[in-house]
Amino acid sequence: MSEDETMLQDAARGFLDGAAPVSHFRGLRDAGATHDAALWAEMAAMGWTGVLVPEDAGGSDMGHAAAGVLAQEMGKTLVTSPFLSTAVMAATALRQIANDRTKEALGNIANGSVIYALAVDETHKHDPDGTTLQAVADGNGFRLTGTKGFVVDGANADRLLVLARAEAGLTLFDIPADRTGITRAANAMIDARDAATVTFSDVQATGDDVLGHVGDAMTVLQPALNAGQAALAAEMAGLATGAFGMTIGYLKERKQFGVEIGRFQALQHRAAHLWCESEVTASAVRNAGRMLDQDMANATLAVSLAKARATATAKLAVIEGVQMHGGIGMTDAFDMGFYMKRARVVAEWLGDYGYHAERVAAARGF
Repeated sequence: MSEDETMLQDAARGFLDGAAPVSHFRGLRDAGATHDAALWAEMAAMGWTGVLVPEDAGGSDMGHAAAGVLAQEMGKTLVTSPFLSTAVMAATALRQIANDRTKEALGNIANGSVIYALAVDETHKHDPDGTTLQAVADGNGFRLTGTKGFVVDGANADRLLVLARAEAGLTLFDIPADRTGITRAANAMIDARDAATVTFSDVQATGDDVLGHVGDAMTVLQPALNAGQAALAAEMAGLATGAFGMTIGYLKERKQFGVEIGRFQALQHRAAHLWCESEVTASAVRNAGRMLDQDMANATLAVSLAKARATATAKLAVIEGVQMHGGIGMTDAFDMGFYMKRARVVAEWLGDYGYHAERVAAARGF
């Protein structure tokens, strides 16, 4: 990492260890809360919410590699925040359009005063091209009708980026989440995070609500999805690191037959294998951030490789963590279960292993 990224990583870890350890997540879960407004305000004060916002809009514009550093550190302690939805994906989408309205919206993201959610998927799999939510022309605007599922941060969001199908093709809208005709139903996800089913019943959208051009949504949305997938891969890499650290600590402390179980060669081999997989994945994640910063138009291979590898590594980390902890690893009183549940959910968000493996294969000409 660069010197600035190393400093950012150290600062983030120092803050999160105090403000948002895993016990903080447990407290939110037990209280039935999915958002900590005070924590989000502190992140904004430190400039994290503006990591991808241009400087002239009030951000720091540190880039996608820096966003990945922050996401990875959040993953280590299962931090709950709308960072990916708002500071990464919404910010990336908005900055594709240079006008006064998007500049103001980016400024609101940077100062932490707005939360965005992406209303893209409609089935249990990530499939933007399969969008069926209708945007029917109505005078100078549109009427939106349909349902979006698994809208992460949807229950707490102030605004929604909505992908709809107009007569001219897929169109992206930026609308208030409380607009007449929008109904949000929070879902009880196994990772205790905010996701919602959002129903649009004859929702009025004006031409000004269109982000970009009618029928050309993916020009704006695809860079945002790539950015989100890379940052999510970084979070999953951090999750794997957090689970690995917990497992290694247990191997050093738990004794059987009078010796620490970490002295058993079979467990050492499994731990070494997991460490190697985590290191390779960390490199793939870092490369995805670099590619997005240097050549976003050609970053698909790097991003999908990172998301696929991070999905597999996080799965391995939590499975090994539970197994090497034995019976205690299956209990709610022990934190490893939180890592496993989060790994299962984010494996599906923004494309599962198969989705990204297919994109890698296509990019390589297969």
